[in-house]
Amino acid sequence: MDDADALTIGRRIRQLRTSRQMTLEALATAIERAPSQVSMIENGKREPKLTQLKAIAKALGTTLDALLETEPLDERAEMEIALERAMGGQTFQSLGISPFRIGRTVPDDALRALLALQGEIERLKDERSATPEEARRANVALRRLMRRQDNHFPELEREAARILEAVDHPGGPLTQRTASDIAAHLGFTLHYVSDLPQTTRSVADLRNGRLYLSNRLTAKGDPRTAVLQALSSRILGHDEPTSYAQFLRQRVETNYLTGALLIPESHAVPFLEDAKKDRAISIEDLRDAYSVSYETAAHRFTNLATVHLGIRVHFLKVHESGTITKAYENDDVNFPTDRLGSIEGQMCCRKWTSRVVFDVDDYFNPYYQYTDTGNGTYWCTARVQSSSEGAHSVSVGVRFDDTKWFLGRDTGNRGVSPHATEVCCRRAPAQLETTWRGSSWPNVATPRTLLATLPTGAFPGVDTTDVYEFLQAHAPA
Repeated sequence: MDDADALTIGRRIRQLRTSRQMTLEALATAIERAPSQVSMIENGKREPKLTQLKAIAKALGTTLDALLETEPLDERAEMEIALERAMGGQTFQSLGISPFRIGRTVPDDALRALLALQGEIERLKDERSATPEEARRANVALRRLMRRQDNHFPELEREAARILEAVDHPGGPLTQRTASDIAAHLGFTLHYVSDLPQTTRSVADLRNGRLYLSNRLTAKGDPRTAVLQALSSRILGHDEPTSYAQFLRQRVETNYLTGALLIPESHAVPFLEDAKKDRAISIEDLRDAYSVSYETAAHRFTNLATVHLGIRVHFLKVHESGTITKAYENDDVNFPTDRLGSIEGQMCCRKWTSRVVFDVDDYFNPYYQYTDTGNGTYWCTARVQSSSEGAHSVSVGVRFDDTKWFLGRDTGNRGVSPHATEVCCRRAPAQLETTWRGSSWPNVATPRTLLATLPTGAFPGVDTTDVYEFLQAHAPA
């Protein structure tokens, strides 16, 4: 019996009880239970056992089948159930409306009005998100697949091992020469040019076996990554994508295989197992051992942590505007989502490690923080890195019980975040909003490439709390 069944059965019990003019206390006495327990059953807050249902059916002069039937309830009960479900959804949460008890004194017209308003809000959300909806649904589906597999794809690990064996890679950091050897093994020569199309990282000439890359890589760029990402599509035999979902899946596979080539599973797992044994797991140490970026090391750790170390993890990449651009979790952390379930494009809580790290002056050392949430306490390690689209934070975190395996567990940094609710993450405190809403006009700084993923709104990507606090601080006395 799921929650919806419990709610429907509870309302059916109430409907039968009231039609027989039986009080709650009388039914409770008949089944030898407290009235409060019967009330919880009728409100769908408690799932009754089969023996309780039989006793209730007998007390009401009906059958168990009658309680479990799928015939429609009366209009009042149907409206109450619909509103109960709506109160548990994203729309009510986003408006900051706490669930309330629907008593018999609430008029039917009030229930109809609330349901009509909720339906119209849902319709408008659907209408406004029609353009990016395909991308968001594809993101959600892919993230669910990653979660089911603990972000570990054995077939891609095997491909990486096969390629590395073919070029006699001995382990440790993969050199630029080895990347060139992999290209040669796949029948490509590398050509660095100054006029590579600005919107591309590389272009492969499949007819002539030539791979073109930019000769203007910045000092922070990794030439191996550009080569391996281009070659990974060839290794995996990708065809031209025919949908956004296929394009996204190919991109994730390409990045995964690149990470598996740079940080081979057969070498990295013993390294991480030793670190766990010493209670000294560190993303920085993994980064330094394989000479990769912090983001690559963080991504790769999520591939290996659960399957090989038994540690459930989450990963976040957050733009300096507060917008979540990448996310993964299998540790039940409750990231904010839109009504389609998409995390990317949502505003990260201001008190979460991924946002707090932007205010830390020390960028040389990693930042650690415990964060208390309604879903438990999490520990995260985070760093800030620069890109052409501004600064991003990259963080990896675990549940409190797994913190014992990591360096940085002794940090005194602590935060409290009800980060799953829009009231926390995206709406300013009521007094600030009353003062400044309608009296402010921010000019959006969020990069154009991020805007497509953002939820719609008057100023996508703008943290209104930041804006209102700024105005409040600088307003004339």
